Amino acid sequence: MPSTVSSVRANSTGRLNRLPIIVPLVAFVTVALDQLTKHLVRSNIALYDSIPDAGFFRLVHTQNTGAAFGIFENATPYLAVFSSIALAVIVWVVVSKRFFFLENTWGSLALGLAAGGTLGNLIDRVYYGFVTDFLKAGPWPAFNIADASMVTGMLLITFLYIRSESTPGGR
Repeated sequence: MPSTVSSVRANSTGRLNRLPIIVPLVAFVTVALDQLTKHLVRSNIALYDSIPDAGFFRLVHTQNTGAAFGIFENATPYLAVFSSIALAVIVWVVVSKRFFFLENTWGSLALGLAAGGTLGNLIDRVYYGFVTDFLKAGPWPAFNIADASMVTGMLLITFLYIRSESTPGGR
């Protein structure tokens, strides 16, 4: 039985339809945390400063006009369009209920993380013209809550898909 909340509509068989409420809930929490942390960084850490000055893990204040790892630098308008399309696809997936991973909590969590991360960075791109990054770990480029959420969501979706393909009967 899916781990989602029932809607009030019954389908033609009289059974209640399932609404994946987890997706918008996780997306909302992700966007809220992402925007709050970015605001705190912009308000409290000067651009290009780091706390501490050195070390494996640091809080830094950087601006990224590109995508992950700084690729597609200065492509904010294109990335905003791409993000909007990605969000539309996620909404379509949730509304159409055609994909197996919405049948369980993990799939809904994964889609919520992907949607929230995409929306968090889209807000930055539209409002500021860049994305605020602030988490720095070792040699990796700086990232933020939205980036981590998108990557986690997509990895989880990939894992669920691979696992479903290796299960007898497809799921």
